[in-house]
Amino acid sequence: MNATGTHTARLTDARRVVVKIGSSLLIHKENGELNREWLESLAGERAAMIASGQQVVLVSSGAIALGRAYLNMQPGQRRLEEHQAAAAAGQVLLAHAYQELMGAHGIKVAQVLLTPDDTEHRRRYLNARSTLSTLLTLGAIPVINENDTVATSEIRYGDNDRLAARVAQMIGADCLVLLSDVDGLYDKDPTRNDDARFLPEITELTEDIIAMGGGVQTAFGSGGMITKLKAAQIAMESGCNMFIASGKIMHPLSTIEAGEARFSCFLAKDTPRNARKKWIAGSLSSAGSLILDAGAEKALSTGKSLLPAGVMKVDGNFERGDLVTLISNDGRELGRGLSA
Repeated sequence: MNATGTHTARLTDARRVVVKIGSSLLIHKENGELNREWLESLAGERAAMIASGQQVVLVSSGAIALGRAYLNMQPGQRRLEEHQAAAAAGQVLLAHAYQELMGAHGIKVAQVLLTPDDTEHRRRYLNARSTLSTLLTLGAIPVINENDTVATSEIRYGDNDRLAARVAQMIGADCLVLLSDVDGLYDKDPTRNDDARFLPEITELTEDIIAMGGGVQTAFGSGGMITKLKAAQIAMESGCNMFIASGKIMHPLSTIEAGEARFSCFLAKDTPRNARKKWIAGSLSSAGSLILDAGAEKALSTGKSLLPAGVMKVDGNFERGDLVTLISNDGRELGRGLSA
């Protein structure tokens, strides 16, 4: 079953796209070395997307696997500190490969390492979001991975699917593409059940859909289908469409855009902008309030910005990124916003 024209338009028309690349695609299973030919094909696709006006963020696995081969580590060396040492070496190799291959197309890259705390702690979240937005504005591709060299077994994500979804949420991405060794969601494990039914489009993550997530571990990957469904939940709630597609072909994104590849599409019911507004309105407690004059109230009602001259009084203590309530001169709540 091919992708429908609707799916193709959603990917092609997305302004900001996050692409997650699984370890099993980047690394040769036989020797643990980089699959350079495949990565070169992906670099060409990224260049074409940027040339068309899209902004692209990569969330890339593979550092630990590359580092293990580079450091000649044995299969039994699996302690946390050994994983962290492998990540430290592998990150250098991975960043250099992206820099070299994207540079051949005249595109700059920047490495960004994140931990779960960076997406949960408000101040770090804002700093990370500002950095990513600035890089995109400058025309660079952020290449993101979990900071395995400092993360511990208790706090680390353990998979880059959910990290990619958090990044998509953070930057207000329109589309998240998870490239791995599976081509989409089935109602049961297709490697064990010949009658497994493929699901091309999902508009709601019901309990029945979540129950289908008994995924398969790979030689290098730490996730599975359940982590992809958790990523879909984060993305859809953020107004971001998500694709699960196989990357085990050359030029995987081009085949998706051309409708030539089978993939599962998780369709968000809202846009990133509207989802963010709803989150601001209902998910945070207000840290303070701004009392506005009639001129500022009128300006806001027509979609204009709030200027300092329109603020009559400030109540409460708040910092950058805190939610504040906008109050009219006669005491009515006009709206909410985040302090810049």
